[in-house]
Amino acid sequence: MAGKRKYPAGVQSFEEVRTDGYVYVDKTPYIYKLLSSGKPYFLSRPRRFGKSLLISTLQAVFEGRRELFEEITMKDGTVQPRLFIATTDWEWEKYPVLRFDFSQVGKNEQDTLEEYIDKSLSEYEQIYRVDNSLQADSGRLAEIIKAAHATTGKKVVVLVDEYDNQMLKAIGDTKKVEAIRNTFSGLFAPLKGLDDHLRFIFITGISKFSQMGIFSQLNQLTNISMRNDYDGICGITEHELTTAMREDIKLLAEERGESYDDTLAALKQKYDGYHFSKRLTDVYNPYSVVNAFDSAELGNYWFESATPTALIDMLSQMPLHRLTSLEGSRCPENAFNLSFDSYKSPLPVLYQSGYLTIKDYRADRNMYTLDFPNEEVRIGFADNLFRLITNMQPDSEEKNVFLDAYYDFRDTDDLPAFIEAIKTFFASIPYYLDNKNECHYHVILYTLLKAFGADVSSEMASAKGRSDIVLSMPLGIYVMEVKYDDTVDAALRQIDERGYAEKYRLDGRPVVKVGISFSSAERNITDWKSVLCE
Repeated sequence: MAGKRKYPAGVQSFEEVRTDGYVYVDKTPYIYKLLSSGKPYFLSRPRRFGKSLLISTLQAVFEGRRELFEEITMKDGTVQPRLFIATTDWEWEKYPVLRFDFSQVGKNEQDTLEEYIDKSLSEYEQIYRVDNSLQADSGRLAEIIKAAHATTGKKVVVLVDEYDNQMLKAIGDTKKVEAIRNTFSGLFAPLKGLDDHLRFIFITGISKFSQMGIFSQLNQLTNISMRNDYDGICGITEHELTTAMREDIKLLAEERGESYDDTLAALKQKYDGYHFSKRLTDVYNPYSVVNAFDSAELGNYWFESATPTALIDMLSQMPLHRLTSLEGSRCPENAFNLSFDSYKSPLPVLYQSGYLTIKDYRADRNMYTLDFPNEEVRIGFADNLFRLITNMQPDSEEKNVFLDAYYDFRDTDDLPAFIEAIKTFFASIPYYLDNKNECHYHVILYTLLKAFGADVSSEMASAKGRSDIVLSMPLGIYVMEVKYDDTVDAALRQIDERGYAEKYRLDGRPVVKVGISFSSAERNITDWKSVLCE
């Protein structure tokens, strides 16, 4: 088998990917379809999902750089294969391309959004000899587009990457968000009246453009974010992984000392699970997959690099019980249209940020079911939630000690020892974080177990209510009810009266009801009792 290939972890330039011999999963069939069927598009995808590389590829297409799409032989003899679009009737004409990459704003702390826009417009004004001294800021882009069309004889292509980057950073600061919105509206409003000068518009971001109110005047934008025919335009579909990257899976399997099938299953559990349309095409996180191949380690690459501070700030404003009952959340399609900075529901922001994904769609009810896409996201989300509610770092000593106790419990089924470990952990939580309610304690326990990768659920619905925590272990299923300044008998009675344990009786494993009582005075567990379901 050939040696390990070069993987484009973090590489966003299509030219660099092709000329430096990096692995490229061919997305030009989607691009050809875009070019053949219209001109103004919007695509929403999470961070690190290949949006910038897609924009770079579109730029190369419209600049007529056919050589980048043909077969390329590297100096070492390896070959970059010919891409789909090079086999089509695309004419490879050179169009003027105006590209705005707002992910770059803030990379230099001295840069502001206004400075980036001014610098970008000035560069294009110089190229197309536009005098900006007579133009208000809102008209500069329009004059550049007209001049570019007149100078080249070709209509203009406008590519906008990560349009909402600055707004997401400012969520919670109403005045700043409004100022950014006004800046963008002024910049892009002229596009509406320039159809005769425009060949193609493509805009990417995380949040739907309708939510941010920036492109409201561009009502002709076609949103392809949840369309079946474009669900694999970013990311790596399962078909692409097992064909274009089959040799990479084999090599990783050799390095891990396991079979191809076992390695594929591990990749699937860790990085698969994203669905961006109703037909539920499996999409793997591309950033994590290429990093896993490059390092031969199945690490948590995406979550460590793609969690915006704004998201954590938003979560801190939401009720804790909402954040522990996300799995299996059901919502109608119009739920995705809630404002991104709305605190009424975490679902829109978590879906568009990549922390939740579509797991099922009921056409008869127009109803989506959302859940965490994979293990990497599930554990990473729990780590961030843990840090949010305990003010401890995910790698704290207290958490690591409890992790050992969890593993012991998993292997031995020693519930008393596990309860003692829980008591020890809660004793380490600073007193000022005590919210003096039952939800506080069961949320902390839930997030701890979830961060360990446990099969744990919170707020699981029964016919008569929702259980606090259900922990599924190899040797048993534990249905836990947490009470605050109340008795364990009351907790066990609630489990029975509301039938929390009934749905697990046919599982085959023992089902154990666990009542836990927390004391406001002790700020810890003061009593507990378990009963085996008969």
